[in-house]
Amino acid sequence: MVEKVHDHIIEELKTNNRTDIIFVIAALIMNFIGLIANSSARDNLIVMFVFIALIIVINVVVEIALLKSMQTRQKLLTGLLNMYADKGVDQYYDKSILSAYTTRYKLFMFVVLFTGLVAILVPFLVN
Repeated sequence: MVEKVHDHIIEELKTNNRTDIIFVIAALIMNFIGLIANSSARDNLIVMFVFIALIIVINVVVEIALLKSMQTRQKLLTGLLNMYADKGVDQYYDKSILSAYTTRYKLFMFVVLFTGLVAILVPFLVN
């Protein structure tokens, strides 16, 4: 039974990772599309504001998803560490990995937020 729980946690971590990658890539692509669209549509403020609204919504959704994903990963890894401790093999898993994952999520969130801000601000700054 422990092996099934272990396999399930590992599968959840893999799914979590794939979902994070999709969210980050989708946000980055949308931010760059918004930047290009707004840079070429500077004379049409309605189009610009529609893209700005879209950029904001997508970035907020991705930021929330990454926060939830970070919390989920933390819970899954904590459960995995507890399982390893129960089996006496926890010394083989470096607990500092947990903080490395948190740092990774914060960097992902920063990149998404920063590219979103660039996509919104640059078209207004370019003459």
